[in-house]
Amino acid sequence: QVQLVESGGGLLQPGGSLRLSCEASGITLAHSATGWFRQAPGKEREGVSCINNSDGAIYYADSVKGRFTMTRDNAKNTVSLQMNSLKPEDTAVYYCAVDPVQPWCKTDDMDYWGKGTLVTVSS
Repeated sequence: QVQLVESGGGLLQPGGSLRLSCEASGITLAHSATGWFRQAPGKEREGVSCINNSDGAIYYADSVKGRFTMTRDNAKNTVSLQMNSLKPEDTAVYYCAVDPVQPWCKTDDMDYWGKGTLVTVSS
């Protein structure tokens, strides 16, 4: 049984930093496309970042490029998302998702999803 558990969300002021983690069980992240997605209130879910299932290349959405950094720890079977210079528009529920077959992440087509962790950026 595949389980993904996100942690690290919270409330913080604009300009702050936060680190999200996703712990996986029942699946090997090193062999899977793994991504971070987010859904803000009243908006559709969007992709934030993705590590592919082959050479570990990482994709970032333009809205977070230069501020967010995704990493994968193969030994711990976890992925993390370091978020810096946070803005109010980064407020959302952040989800970790995995697909063991396709090489890259697809927002509406990932096999396994975590339950999400809430990030609120507000002054």
